[in-house]
Amino acid sequence: MKQNQPARLGALAADLARVVSASGIPAVVAVRDLLEESRAFIEWGTPTLLPDRVADAARLVEIGRGITKWYWIWPQSQDNTAERQKLAAQAQAWSDEILQMSGLLESE
Repeated sequence: MKQNQPARLGALAADLARVVSASGIPAVVAVRDLLEESRAFIEWGTPTLLPDRVADAARLVEIGRGITKWYWIWPQSQDNTAERQKLAAQAQAWSDEILQMSGLLESE
């Protein structure tokens, strides 16, 4: 994790955007792998936000809990179209929020 904070958060947002794409395909194994990677990004990256960005760190912990929930229920949910759509919508919202949090959009 030698990237700077904006790059790390951008990578997390990109992972969640890949979850959105992959969740449209029934029984795809990649979704669970991407969720696992996203959890790891949060676990490793959140402490680097402290002490300056406590609110962002707390929000990432909340998002991490949601990702963990999806990680564990994905095997039972992956064949259900409605559940895949719920995950896609949630992952898109998280991705957008984290991308905004990263500050990468401000440099454009």
